[in-house]
This record gives sequence, C-alpha cells and structure tokens, in this order.
Amino acid sequence: MAVLKDKTIVLGVSGGIAAYKSAELVRLLAARGAHVRVMMTRNATEFITPLTLQTLSANPVATDTFSLTQESEIGHIRLADTADAIVIAPATADVIARAAVGIADDLVTTVLLAARCPIAFAPAMNVHMYEHPTVAENLARLRARNITIIEPDEGELACGYEGKGRLPDPAAIVEELERMLSRHDLAAERMLVTAGPTREAIDPVRFVSNHSSGKMGFAIARAAWRRGASVRLIAGPTALRAPRGIERIDVVSAAEMLAATAHNFPWCSTLVMAAAVADFKPAAPARNKIKKNARPMTLEMRPIADELPRLTAKKGARIVIGFAAETEQLEEHAIDKLRRKKLDLIIANDVTVEGAGFGSDTNIVTIIGADGRPDRHPKLSKDEVADVILDRLVHLRAASISRRANRSA
Repeated sequence: MAVLKDKTIVLGVSGGIAAYKSAELVRLLAARGAHVRVMMTRNATEFITPLTLQTLSANPVATDTFSLTQESEIGHIRLADTADAIVIAPATADVIARAAVGIADDLVTTVLLAARCPIAFAPAMNVHMYEHPTVAENLARLRARNITIIEPDEGELACGYEGKGRLPDPAAIVEELERMLSRHDLAAERMLVTAGPTREAIDPVRFVSNHSSGKMGFAIARAAWRRGASVRLIAGPTALRAPRGIERIDVVSAAEMLAATAHNFPWCSTLVMAAAVADFKPAAPARNKIKKNARPMTLEMRPIADELPRLTAKKGARIVIGFAAETEQLEEHAIDKLRRKKLDLIIANDVTVEGAGFGSDTNIVTIIGADGRPDRHPKLSKDEVADVILDRLVHLRAASISRRANRSA
C-alpha cells in the first residue's frame, strides 16, 4: 500500500498562519517514503523558516525564482518536471487567485504553470474570505482543470472567528495525495463496509462486547476510497478516524448494525462484512445499575438472529465478502460460513496467532472463494491485506461482468 514510497511530492507553502502545519505535513510525507521538495512564497517565510522545512525534508527549500544558487540546485522547471504530485498547503486566497488566472509572478505560481502532474490545493483562510464569491469562482476554475480541492475544516480560526477555513489535518492531506496517486480501479463500486465491535447492554453502565478494534474494516474502507470507490462505513464503537471522503454511520448494538446494513444494502454494489457482530446478548438487560454484592451473579444470554443470509439471498449482481475470526479448524469453519451465508469470498484468520488477532496492526489471512480453495497469505499490515482483498474483488467483478456479457450474447 506504499503509494507514496519513492514518489516526489512538491509542497508549496503560501503565507498564512496555517503554514506552521506544513512541518507536520512534510514529516508525514517523508515517513511514507516520499521525496519531499518544498517551495515557499516570500510571505510564507514570515510564518515558518525554510531551515525548518529543509531539515524535515532533507532537501533544499526553494523560495526565489531569480536566485542563481537555488535555480542551479533546483530550477523551477525541474521542480515541475520531477514532481509526481504538487500540493499547495496552506493555499491562501491570494495564491488561489493567481493560480486560477495563470499569473506566474513568483516561484510557486511559476511551477504550477509548468506542471503536468496531479495538483491539489488545501485552502486555509478567514471564513468570510473563504465564503467570498471571488474565492468560490477561483476554486471553481481550478476544479474545472481537474485540480483537487481539499476542503477546509470548520472550527475556531486563528483570527478569532468560527467557521470553515481551517487547514485540514496533515494526515487528511496525505490521504488525499495517496488517493490522487492510486489506481482508481474501483471507481464504479459502491462499497458498504462494516467494521468494529458491537455492544450489548447488561444494564445502563455495563455491556458485553468483544476485542475487535475495527482496524481491518477501516483499512478496507480507506483502501476502497483511495482506489476510487464510493464508500459507506458502518462502524461499531471505536475511536478510529475514517478519511473525510467516506460516509460514516455509527452504531452500537448488533441490532443497530444489522438494521443499518439492511437499510444501506440496496445502495451498494459490494458489501464487506468485517465487523465482529455479537452472536449473543443478555436476555433481560436491567433497567437500573445492578448493585455489587457478595453473591455470585448469573447472566443469561440468548442468541442474536442473523438476518444477513436473508439479505445475501437477494444479492443479485452484488458481491458479498465476509470474515471469519476463528480459534480452531480455521478453513473448515470459514468454508461452512462461506456457504451458509452465500458469500462470494471469505477472509479467515486465527485470532490466537500472534500478529493476526484483534487490535493488531497486522493480520495473517486465508482467502477462500466459491471454489473452496484456500489462498494463504503471510503476515502483512492490515493496509496491505485490504489491498489484497480489493484485488480479489476486482477479479471477481471482472469475471461477473464477463459471465453476464456471455449470457446476453
């Protein structure tokens, strides 16, 4: 999944208070293995020093089109030619206006005119400036040229106002760059992904749950979004953050998870059930907090009806992918679940194996299709596993389209 590894990312920093966040952006890009080249407007150097960004990027910082030293080391045309992507963050109203009309009166705008790679702008400014019709028109001009606009966040601004205009979190900008540079082989897919645990109430303050962190489901949702899919993520209780481009639906109980899945099922073309939905719940949750005493307590549990087989029976051309977290007889149990729930693909893992359990950043999976043949994978990061699963989805979708074409021929 190392989309940015060995890619040259040119970061343009313009003169706004949010320029201080560019240091974290450079650090995150470098951590992804990208070669980061920074260019700054003259005003940007009033907010953060070139030396800071040079130290973090391990590359010289370009600030002046007419500096003989900088031109000999970097060159504005060379910056444009070698870039795999350019991102302007923060992008002030001024640099947006000059780029929109093609003015090239400093290094940053000159590089933008010479560039032929994907470009993104991350606007950051006062809320009233951002809402001004001229800024909206200039952003529309940039979008019309297939330039990505990373929408600003809402909240308290440095000027004291509240509203839209904050530079997005640097991690969100990195995700947008990864999406820009990924193959969009899932652009036709509408992906519904379930993730995380569910909670079943014992009383108003206690619940029964499981160890699922949601990391695998979130990784799949993130990878699908990055590869161009429209994604809805139904998430059980978890503190994980999803990319801003994903529609997130938060639920708590198994009943809520199943209801949300059924409600959104008609929308999707692919359903990925990565959530660890409870199989049992307390038979009679207490209305008030159960008080502690010295006597043993017996908690009666009853099974939760699984409505998903009824859903998958009506799947039509949809592809349905399930998960099987097991502790024994991994492949036998996974194949049984595959057939019982009428799945197209099942991802099985033994949660007792180190590196494959709940909460881990890695997984060790066996992927089984309708033919029952296991495809075993070594320990991979969950982001890598997500791409392996989505690669199988691409093949399944191609095979499905080919079968339909043959039937209609």
